[in-house]
Amino acid sequence: MFAGIIDVLGRVRRRTAATLTIRAQIRRPKLGASIAINGVCLTVVKTANGEHGFDVGPDTWDRTNLGALRAGQPVNVEPSLRAGQEIGGHFVSGHVDAAADVLSLEPWGEGFWRLRVALPAVLRGLVAVKGSIAVDGISLTVTAVGVKHFEVMLVPHTLKNTTLGRRKAGERVNLEADPLARYALAAARALRNET
Repeated sequence: MFAGIIDVLGRVRRRTAATLTIRAQIRRPKLGASIAINGVCLTVVKTANGEHGFDVGPDTWDRTNLGALRAGQPVNVEPSLRAGQEIGGHFVSGHVDAAADVLSLEPWGEGFWRLRVALPAVLRGLVAVKGSIAVDGISLTVTAVGVKHFEVMLVPHTLKNTTLGRRKAGERVNLEADPLARYALAAARALRNET
């Protein structure tokens, strides 16, 4: 479980058909620990001298933006939560629902930027204004929802300390709906079926 608060930016060292290795200053990760990379929960299988290796299966490569990573690219890194740790964002499982295209990233007021992302069909009904969504593992508040897109506002800290300030139209980001939205939608559907 994660909170969507990015601790550190890492860099891709290498990628093979079945592994991903990043370089990041993560405090003593243990083998078997869960770490979110761009919002994807991965298991540490190797760690030494600031480099951390993960096994990545074909389904994960296909369903997320990890498959497009190249050596040297920055990635958002978040170690899993510990009991008693502050949850600054919202609960994020690291199980990405879909990857979707960035439609635009443009200035929105002094120092702020508006990110517009395509809304995949699998997330329709799970994204609401003032609700939470994880974009590349970052806990964000939804500011607008259209039929085929949603928007979030990026504050200067997020722009500087995550990969989102570097995103361009056409690039893909990983999306995970807020678990509370999932339960609310399930409850609403159950109520409709009872009547």
